[in-house]
Amino acid sequence: MGIVKISEQMHEALRHASGALSRSINAQAEHWLRVGMLAELNPTLNYSEICRLLLEQESAPTADVGRDEFGKVA
Repeated sequence: MGIVKISEQMHEALRHASGALSRSINAQAEHWLRVGMLAELNPTLNYSEICRLLLEQESAPTADVGRDEFGKVA
């Protein structure tokens, strides 16, 4: 675990979203990081497809299921 410095505006957005979505601030930040990372690695996927992929990964026995060696969805 590490410390990541973010702007006050981003922290406020995280606080607002975490309250609305019943997540901790850290869980909300991690969610946004995972979605953003997958969006960059897979630019053809929309938000719904990315969420589906996250759900599939969560139920898979390993965290890298569905990805090739470059992190792209296989």
